Amino acid sequence: MASAAGSPWPNGPCSLIPTPQYATKKTDLFTTGATHMAHLHNSILRGYNSIYQQAPHVKDADKADFVGYSQAWHTFVTSHHDDEEAQLFPKVEDAVGTKGIWDESHKEHESFLSGLAEYNKYLTSLKSPSDFNGAELQRIMSSFQESFEHHFHHEIDTIVSFADIPSAPKPGSPEAAQAAEIFKAWGKKTVTKAGTTDVVPFFMLNIDTTYEDGMWASWPPMPAPIRWGLVNIGGAYHWGWWKFASCDASGKPRPYYALQADGGKSEL
Repeated sequence: MASAAGSPWPNGPCSLIPTPQYATKKTDLFTTGATHMAHLHNSILRGYNSIYQQAPHVKDADKADFVGYSQAWHTFVTSHHDDEEAQLFPKVEDAVGTKGIWDESHKEHESFLSGLAEYNKYLTSLKSPSDFNGAELQRIMSSFQESFEHHFHHEIDTIVSFADIPSAPKPGSPEAAQAAEIFKAWGKKTVTKAGTTDVVPFFMLNIDTTYEDGMWASWPPMPAPIRWGLVNIGGAYHWGWWKFASCDASGKPRPYYALQADGGKSEL
């Protein structure tokens, strides 16, 4: 399958999420919260695509690094899921004042957890990285891809819809400011607490600063030296993994490493 216009990557298999702020230009707390979640989800989806696309093309010499990169994605996804369930969901539910607002998200989580477990079992049960088979990893990923992609898109719509709940905080109210802080505080710590030498570099190196006409070139907001350190110091421990990431240290999209090494062929 061809790359999208202006992108060095083959399309898919998972589509990226349009951010609500870009689409609607609204800035209420739920649009903003959903937009920040969309960025997190898009990093995960870019990671999924980078693994799926490159898996069959990884050379033997690079298999150990690719397995490590693939395991970092799993750690990212499972930590994200667990932190939502334990921290974000109950706090937002309390702020909105209506029970059951995350029921669909709970069910959607359950729909792909067994597939994630199989993915992790395959990678951790390899006797040696040389035993890694890209086609087998693709098969496992394809088994949960549809439900996984649906959830990561639909949860954004779910968050936006909270603005229409009668008990939700009114714009400009102290309650709205408190609810906005819940999203902000959770977003700040959810990635860093997952792992500074694996999840943080994975997250940062799958953020496209050119996305949506460059509107998010400075996202996530942080001083440049901090951003540099998260990628270059935190990432140094597993430096070999990051050649498979979809973006470089400045957030610019780059061609997939394994496809370039194998003549640029896509498996889609």
